[in-house]
Amino acid sequence: MPREIIYTEKAPKPIGPYSQAIKAGNFLFIAGQIPIDPETGELVKGDIKEQTRRVLENIKAILEAAGYSLEDVVKVTVYLKNMDDFAAMNEVYSEYFGESKPARAAIEVSRLPKDVLVEIEAIAYKE
Repeated sequence: MPREIIYTEKAPKPIGPYSQAIKAGNFLFIAGQIPIDPETGELVKGDIKEQTRRVLENIKAILEAAGYSLEDVVKVTVYLKNMDDFAAMNEVYSEYFGESKPARAAIEVSRLPKDVLVEIEAIAYKE
């Protein structure tokens, strides 16, 4: 199965040895995204809602660069610094995924890159 590296300037440049996303067959695997503004390269320092919105905008940009949309997302993993932020994160998350509701796991972790509040990775599928 051929692999294609997906990259867009509309999402943050990788901060390590990884790709924004890899397309393999009909699947798109999006690397964990943190709340970095792609225009400035700076972290969004706001609350969990602001950080979640930035992360999901980054994911949306990567999806679009590969010819996918949020409706094509089949699995999401959300990493939270604090599970007390779950409800607020979910409010913003629901705005983006609405009725498509991909399978999802939400996990509290002890630390995330650059000490952000949230990191999200996604898998999309399109025929």
